[in-house]
Amino acid sequence: MRRLRTLGHDTNDPLEGVANFFDLGVVFALAFMVSLISYLGLPELLQNRDLTLVKNPGSQQMEIIRKRGVRITRYRISRQRLRGEGEKLGTAYRLRTGEVIYVPED
Repeated sequence: MRRLRTLGHDTNDPLEGVANFFDLGVVFALAFMVSLISYLGLPELLQNRDLTLVKNPGSQQMEIIRKRGVRITRYRISRQRLRGEGEKLGTAYRLRTGEVIYVPED
């Protein structure tokens, strides 16, 4: 009887398929991350540019999400009152359309 031999493969290695499971896990994790960002409605976070998002504007759960380069910072509203000295920089107006316009003082 003839035996068929495979070139360069040792069929007695029990860990031969582990590398394939690792690759599959990386692909699965990446797909999960992309689908989560799409579900949250934030595909802009995947683009390579600076971005500022305001979630739930005007409510108590308002958040500002700022992306600069690869760093993402999240700011939340606080009920804490602050005091200090400073100068007035300008005035903000809300138009009938809901837009807010900032007019700096001269």
